[in-house]
Amino acid sequence: MADDIKALTTKIVVAYLGGNALAATEIPNLIKSVYSTLVGTDAPVTAPAEQQQPAVSVKKSVTPGHIVCLECGDHQKMLKRHLLTGHGLTADEYRTKWSLPRDYPLVAPEYAARRSELAKAAGLGFTRKNRRPKSAT
Repeated sequence: MADDIKALTTKIVVAYLGGNALAATEIPNLIKSVYSTLVGTDAPVTAPAEQQQPAVSVKKSVTPGHIVCLECGDHQKMLKRHLLTGHGLTADEYRTKWSLPRDYPLVAPEYAARRSELAKAAGLGFTRKNRRPKSAT
């Protein structure tokens, strides 16, 4: 294999010098350049990585009762924790990877509505209207 590269280097350099004028001090640099280029082409060509296809279409990934993970196809009520523990992705990385809009939900709509109802029933998010003044002691 190395002999083939040396023979090819010789042929290329001779052909180049036959048609081009080059100073004698530059010939070693030409030989090194041609040889290193040929050695570099000997490395196996790696195929470009295939782009991953989503498990389901983006339109079908959001249903009222669950969100489908585009990475693996799992049905989840909340996707954020699953993404981090199962795939090592943050919400922003996930949205970027799959070209999802910034407002793409990571929580199932029914689940979010139910949690909102529970929070409102518990009085979260509201200030007390009739606060008693603190007694001076």
